[in-house]
Amino acid sequence: MDGAHIQISPVRRRSFDRLINFTDAVVAIAITLQLLPLVDIKATDGESVWKLVSENSSQIFAFWFTFLILSVLWLKHNQIFNSMRAFDGTIFWLNSLWMALIVFLPWPTALYGSLNDGQLNEIQGIGLLYWWTLALISGVGWLVAIHAWQKPELLEESAILERHEGSGLKKYRGASFVSAFLLIGLAAEFSPQLVPYLSLGMIPMDLLLRKKTGGKTRRNQAGNSR
Repeated sequence: MDGAHIQISPVRRRSFDRLINFTDAVVAIAITLQLLPLVDIKATDGESVWKLVSENSSQIFAFWFTFLILSVLWLKHNQIFNSMRAFDGTIFWLNSLWMALIVFLPWPTALYGSLNDGQLNEIQGIGLLYWWTLALISGVGWLVAIHAWQKPELLEESAILERHEGSGLKKYRGASFVSAFLLIGLAAEFSPQLVPYLSLGMIPMDLLLRKKTGGKTRRNQAGNSR
């Protein structure tokens, strides 16, 4: 807790704000780049929009799914940075790696989305590349969180207090997402038919891992005050 009372200079505060703004800009650009493969999809004369969507369903699904996953990863990244008030060299380089992977993601997304059902079984490595890139992004974000929590001087005092109140299953969220992406990557390589089901399974997993132990903590505090 003592580290939380160390004064942060206005220069360091301003530098941290600029890092956040730069990171958000990179994520916004990367999400926009996800749309580029869809721009090249054009209808032929007399072709209905439903047929066009059906013929390019893999590409469209890849875009929307990746958009959703990037939104969730950014949200977690945002929560980590909101608990901080400054950064050090380790945070800077881990965050730079995180941004580089975010910018790299549109390429495996385009490759993965361009495959039809038959090609998923024939072309090896593309599904693995896509899902394991997501695993790396999630893993690096997890490392940022781990390092930040080991440096109380980088954190807001309110964030430290909330941390001590208990976070329930949320503390397993980073490891769970990394493990899920690695598992789905292996499934994409050896059993592609399982990928949609495993992907959908991440939704209830995320909801479960959002649970807190705040109620238990408040009961304990009430008992101690008696």
